[in-house]
Amino acid sequence: MSAPRELSFAERRDWLRLYRTQTVGPVAFWGLLRRYGSARRALAELPSIIRRRDVRPPTTEQVEAEMDASEQAGVRIICAVEPDYPELLRALDPAPPLISVWGRVALMSQPCVAIVGSRNCSALGERFAGQLARELGEAGAVVVSGLARGIDASAHAAALDTGTIGVLGGGVDHIYPRSNHDLHLEMRERGLLVSESPLGYRATARDFPRRNRLISGLSLGVVVVEAAERSGTLITARYALEQNREVMAAPGSPLDPRTKGCNRLIREGAALVENARDVMDAIAGGARQGEMFDPEESYRGPVFDADASERDIARARDALLRAASFSPTSRDDLFRSAGIPYAVAAAALLEMELNAELLVDAAGRVSRSA
Repeated sequence: MSAPRELSFAERRDWLRLYRTQTVGPVAFWGLLRRYGSARRALAELPSIIRRRDVRPPTTEQVEAEMDASEQAGVRIICAVEPDYPELLRALDPAPPLISVWGRVALMSQPCVAIVGSRNCSALGERFAGQLARELGEAGAVVVSGLARGIDASAHAAALDTGTIGVLGGGVDHIYPRSNHDLHLEMRERGLLVSESPLGYRATARDFPRRNRLISGLSLGVVVVEAAERSGTLITARYALEQNREVMAAPGSPLDPRTKGCNRLIREGAALVENARDVMDAIAGGARQGEMFDPEESYRGPVFDADASERDIARARDALLRAASFSPTSRDDLFRSAGIPYAVAAAALLEMELNAELLVDAAGRVSRSA
């Protein structure tokens, strides 16, 4: 990714149009930019790639209406190449192409720690999450969570005075759950709300893994306070591991099913934490922020000519479809299994994602569509 720079109004509008296109996820977005050099040219070329008649970019008028509504509400749309985009998110592969933020944007540039856990938590877990959030705030950390009820809400409320970031699956203006109405309003003023979704968007179940990846992506480490064996909270811990972030957990009673996920994380190597000092020590001993970035490559190969390789790409589509399964698989493993050169495989996967022939999640894992 090039050095950070401010985008013009037209460039930001083009980024928004491209990323709001139905089948364009982060992997497809960056693939299109690499192939065509700009969002504007990618938009012009999309009709030649997307064979489905029901998939088209939003109109210029629709996107400008979103930009106007965001500006009037005080919401900023920040693209991944702009200076205020958080460095830790920029380090992800793939990075979210853009985020909407409402509140104190500067909080994203401070050291952040995520506290996540069960919605149906115990009173003791709720109390511990609040205590830990207060201590972390006093130690200079910004607390990140998902603004759900239970552990998330307790952590946010306790860190309002020192700094907290709420990451949403829906738009930053969509209050969910309704029980967090007052907290949501307070965080607009005193904290920060972050989302990849447009204003007014109501989250569905498929949006929460993407939200969880943002939570861990913004943070140097993730603390799990209470999580059942099959809790969705553990998805955030998995993303943290993939992103080279520190994973920590508060131990719990073996008799309480709400803490079995935490105890398993500790058995598998997560740091056991009982207070903020444990958290700060774990972060200090983990990967430093600079180590989360890939080294700048001095060699850049020739630009891949997709038009000249059309026949190879067609064969690669068939090979990828045969190699893919209904269980998500990393791109590299899929390409190796299919036995295709990386550049050809990436071009084929881009076209297959845009036409919903294969599904690619926010972390870049690939699966067959139902």
